[in-house]
Amino acid sequence: MSATEVARNKETLRRFHDAVSTGDAEVIARTIDEVVDPDVLIGTPLPIEAKGAQALKEVFAVLHRAFPDLHIEIEDVIAEGDRVVTRNTVTGTHQGKYMGLAPTGKSITYKEILIARFADGRVAETWAVVDVLAQMRQLGAIPS
Repeated sequence: MSATEVARNKETLRRFHDAVSTGDAEVIARTIDEVVDPDVLIGTPLPIEAKGAQALKEVFAVLHRAFPDLHIEIEDVIAEGDRVVTRNTVTGTHQGKYMGLAPTGKSITYKEILIARFADGRVAETWAVVDVLAQMRQLGAIPS
């Protein structure tokens, strides 16, 4: 993979995160359609039945209903070959039901790492590690 392709893939993943941070469902869906393969393989267990790009749209719809001001700050971007990794800090205010929890109004901050494999300039596979324990502690669902 050329340096140009690697740089393009890094920029594509940044564009994806920027779209998610807008909170605009249309922008998010359009960006997913543009940068994610419709049959993307998602290597992270998700509590939804949808697959592929549709699953990503549903995940972010759920997150934005719970945290309308959800924001992803990219801390690091590392790329090699067909893979791009981002280390992110995610923030938001709990204003809607989330994982069975009624809105608390609490602001949360948690970390995540996303690995994306690219094929033909689009995200073809993802793996994410999300600090759900930090989320649940900050929302009061789990004692600190």
